[in-house]
Amino acid sequence: MSEIEYFYSAHSIFAYLGSARIMEIAQAAGRTLVHRPIDLNQSVPAGGASSFKERSPKHRAYFFRREIDRWSEQRNAPVMEGYPQYHYNDTALCNGMIIAGVQQGQNMDQLSHAMLQSHWLEDTDLADRDTLARLAKSVGLDPVPLLDAAMSDEIQAIYQANTDEAVARSVFGSPTYFVDGDMFYGQDRLEMVERALRQPYAASKVG
Repeated sequence: MSEIEYFYSAHSIFAYLGSARIMEIAQAAGRTLVHRPIDLNQSVPAGGASSFKERSPKHRAYFFRREIDRWSEQRNAPVMEGYPQYHYNDTALCNGMIIAGVQQGQNMDQLSHAMLQSHWLEDTDLADRDTLARLAKSVGLDPVPLLDAAMSDEIQAIYQANTDEAVARSVFGSPTYFVDGDMFYGQDRLEMVERALRQPYAASKVG
């Protein structure tokens, strides 16, 4: 196969921290990154986890601050202090915009990265059309056809189908990568993704 399936949401911190690296890995391996945005409000609970807001203060302090700070330094992916004020806004538009680009035959690597980076570095609102238009222009894409299609029934149906497929394939968080059907959850598994592209791992002996 010549693809890496990439399930994530355009506002996900850990997708951002791994975004530049997964693009480097895919390019080096001659693989296409297949963007499959999903609704984390559905996929996370379906995987048996509580929502981020419902997790304990200690859990949030470690996973959603200390881990962010360390991986930000490790990946050279700077992040803002604190938490984006718009983080819990609806993600249907930004994720739909990426899906629309895929359907229109555009390469979404750079726009996806721009969304993730701007949200976590500049505190941008990814539910705002003007913001998304500016980000598209910044990477050389015409935002009009992407935004016009993003909330259409067709694109939102694909968004739901991506989410349903993610749940069916046990995707419980963002980002999740598939290399020839083998699932790798989390940007901290990118070195394993890179290895799997050179030499697949043996089939699991558990289960």
